[in-house]
Amino acid sequence: MHLDVRDLRNFYYRSALGRAAQRAVRDQVVHLWPEAKKQSVVGVGFAVPLLRPYLPEARRVIGLMPGPQGVMPWPAGQKNRSVLCEETQWPLQTGMADKLIVMHGLETTDNVDDFLQECYRVLGPGGRAMFIVPNRTGMWARSDTTPFGYGRPYSAGQLEALLRSHGLTPERHSGALYFPPSHKRFWLRTGNMWEQTGRKISKVLSGGVLMLEVSKQIPAPRRPGLTEAVRRPLKILEGVRAPEATPV
Repeated sequence: MHLDVRDLRNFYYRSALGRAAQRAVRDQVVHLWPEAKKQSVVGVGFAVPLLRPYLPEARRVIGLMPGPQGVMPWPAGQKNRSVLCEETQWPLQTGMADKLIVMHGLETTDNVDDFLQECYRVLGPGGRAMFIVPNRTGMWARSDTTPFGYGRPYSAGQLEALLRSHGLTPERHSGALYFPPSHKRFWLRTGNMWEQTGRKISKVLSGGVLMLEVSKQIPAPRRPGLTEAVRRPLKILEGVRAPEATPV
């Protein structure tokens, strides 16, 4: 189930809770990926709130938004970098992305396998992807007042197993949104404190979203029979009888 792009825009850019959520998730992404100099950065789903820090130095920054969700111009006041596309067919060359950020994409798609195959396709060899999904044990997945209350929530183990099964190698886990999804001023004012505390005791306190960084590793090519040939090298004289001494 995809949310409408207007609802996502209103939450992240026009509500105090959405701006706090945007800041918390974006700060953690930047902490994990502090730079993207001369790299291609692609956001999928509704990831544009997380892409702005990479605009000054990246070679290119693109926000892909699926058709069922809709698209909006981004970034405001600059040349548009957002693209409306098919959910599982992206207008990108194979292997062009150095960094891929997926938010409000994996949990809402009805075609998980095709979606992840497209993620794998556009990543370059050694490229990194960051998947940000609702935490099934967190408070945000239980509230339908935020975008993280929709779609399919995951546990850390489920998310890791799913991505590994599609050829993506898990590298490190993280989380965000440790404060409750409340519009009350107290929680909004103390949000940064809860984020810092949550990351320190993440095994005790569940964040609202899971963040899993994965890499694309290309297996070394194999030539049929080569391993066996090396293991059993050819012996030129194999099978030839040793010469017998001739009596004098």
